[in-house]
Amino acid sequence: MRKLSMLLFVMLAITIVLVLGNAYRAVQAQAKTGAGFAAISGTKGGQDIFGPYDVVKGWPKDISTVPGNEKWTWGAGQSVYAESPNRVFMLFRGELPNIRRPQTRPLPEFGPSIQFPIGRLPWRDATVAALPGGGGAGADPGDPTNGWSGTVGVDAKWENCIVVADANGNIIERWTQWDKILQRPHFVAINPYDPEKHVWVLDDHMHAIYKFTHDGKELIQTIGTPKMKGADGTHFNRPTFLAWLPDSTMFVSDGYNGTRVAKFDKNGKFLLDWGQKGTPPNEKRPGYFNNVHGIAVDPQTRRVFVNDRANHRIQVFDENGKYLYEWSPGQEPSDIHLIYIGVDRTLWAFDRGTSKMLKYDLDGHFLYSWGVWGDFAGGFWGVHGFSVDQEGNFYVAEVDSGRVQKFRPRQGVNQAFLVSKPVYSAWK
Repeated sequence: MRKLSMLLFVMLAITIVLVLGNAYRAVQAQAKTGAGFAAISGTKGGQDIFGPYDVVKGWPKDISTVPGNEKWTWGAGQSVYAESPNRVFMLFRGELPNIRRPQTRPLPEFGPSIQFPIGRLPWRDATVAALPGGGGAGADPGDPTNGWSGTVGVDAKWENCIVVADANGNIIERWTQWDKILQRPHFVAINPYDPEKHVWVLDDHMHAIYKFTHDGKELIQTIGTPKMKGADGTHFNRPTFLAWLPDSTMFVSDGYNGTRVAKFDKNGKFLLDWGQKGTPPNEKRPGYFNNVHGIAVDPQTRRVFVNDRANHRIQVFDENGKYLYEWSPGQEPSDIHLIYIGVDRTLWAFDRGTSKMLKYDLDGHFLYSWGVWGDFAGGFWGVHGFSVDQEGNFYVAEVDSGRVQKFRPRQGVNQAFLVSKPVYSAWK
């Protein structure tokens, strides 16, 4: 009896080994070579340098190509919004001298073996060089030249802050008539639920939000009191971004110095706000903010996602400010600049600290990332705004590199790796 039990045990063990082995071989046989996390499954060689995209070099054409403007180039790239592939809005902090990258030379006055510029590294930081000075959290705007050591008209100039390009990168519109009411244009967008496609421009140093006609010829509404800071229905304290619900309810992240979210109805009437000043960088209390720099909404649940930048977390609320949950995209060097929710109901964020695009589900589970630091074509340096058009082309505006870039989806790419297309409810 004992021998029979032993024999049965051995036979059972052998059977288990054979079954597991066959299952493993079956899985191996079904697995496609090169699958893994490649943007294009089965790719041989290469690498996903720019994730699921190819960079469109030379897009847009430089502002120096405008006749009479040959000596100037883009200032800090603040924001980009693709109404369509043929009408892409870009915000810049004026212009900078159009200077070629200098030849590398030694700098003995600083020490032996010191040279500048170093290969592959940027040589000019546009966000420092461009007007206005004092752009960080805590700064009081005041005079646009405050904190800036250059000479206006020589080291920078305040022109061509709102520019529009077509699919080929041609500059087709320049809204220079509005340069005079801007001091630090921060965000541009069109409410996707507005059939008249009004263009919204938010200026954090002016403490104001401007609503223009679609052609830019008329300013039809100003929310906030220009040049006057505050925290009520008619005042902001350096607001940063906007987001809309399907009924055109609008949410404002307010902001660099403010510590709240403000809610307005479709006509711009103030409804309510929420948020209190916290203690960075480790504030844990719900509804406390430090540098409210990014906002997005889920049109299905009407939940509001808020980038609590200085506290390294994304807080989620219902539309009336009730705290629901949160997650952290990582501690330093992580520095999330903005967040976005597209039609696939996933959340994308740009991390200036790691120069990566990050993808999460709406519960905060990390899904994917891509991006590489640099001021070369396709590299990221200080992405401060991004957008996607109806063809899936991806655009970024960079404050440090002083430019806007366009990326085209790679042929055969896994669509799940692409930044989701936006909601275009009122038009196609």
